[in-house]
Amino acid sequence: MVNGLKNLRINKKKFIYLISPTKINKSFYKDLTTVLEQKKVSFFQLRLKKESLKKKLIIGKKIKKICKKFKVKFLVNDDVLVAKKLNADGCHLGQKDMDIIKARKLIGNKIIGVTCHNSVRLVKVAKKNKADYIALGAFHHSKTKKIKFKAPIDLITKVKKITKTPVVAIGGINCDNYKKLLLNKANFLAISGYIWNNKKFKPLEAIKRLK
Repeated sequence: MVNGLKNLRINKKKFIYLISPTKINKSFYKDLTTVLEQKKVSFFQLRLKKESLKKKLIIGKKIKKICKKFKVKFLVNDDVLVAKKLNADGCHLGQKDMDIIKARKLIGNKIIGVTCHNSVRLVKVAKKNKADYIALGAFHHSKTKKIKFKAPIDLITKVKKITKTPVVAIGGINCDNYKKLLLNKANFLAISGYIWNNKKFKPLEAIKRLK
C-alpha cells in the first residue's frame, strides 16, 4: 500500500469492489444509490468499453458525485486519461493497458490497481512498480467477460506470503461462492454481473445477500 491506498483503511464490512455494467441506462443511478447505501462497497469502477469519450465523461461525472456521497473510491477502468479528466480517485490497468509507471506520471498519487490474472510473476512486477492493489482471477466462471485465466483459490495465500499489497479477487463472484474467497484472505471482491445482470434478484436484494 504505497500511494493512493495508504490512507484507505481496509474495512472488512466494505469488502465489495463494484464494477459498472457495460451499458448505463437511466435507472442505473437510482440503483447505484440504493446499492451504495448498504455500506458494503469500498470501490466503484467505471468500465465502459464501447462508449465515446464524451459519453464516458458525462456518465463518470454523475457516478463520481454518487460515490463521493457514500465515501466510495471512484476508479476508471483502462483509460488513464479519462481518470485524469474526471479527477477520479484512480484507475485500473489490465496487462495490455498503459504501463503503471507512465500512468503514475499522469495521475500522480492516486490509486492504481493492476490485473495479475493467475500469475505470481505478474504480482511481483506489480509489487515492484508499487501498484496499490492487485487483481487476481478468474476464480469462477463469469458471464461478464470471457475467461482466459483461471485461478486456484490457494493463489491468494501464495500471493499474501510475498506482498502486503491488497488483493482484489475477480471472476463470477456471487452469494454462493463469495465467503470462501474472504476466508482465504482476499481483501476485496470484484463484483459486476451478480449485481447488475441478476435474473433472480434486483441490485438491492443481490447486495443484501453478501453479508
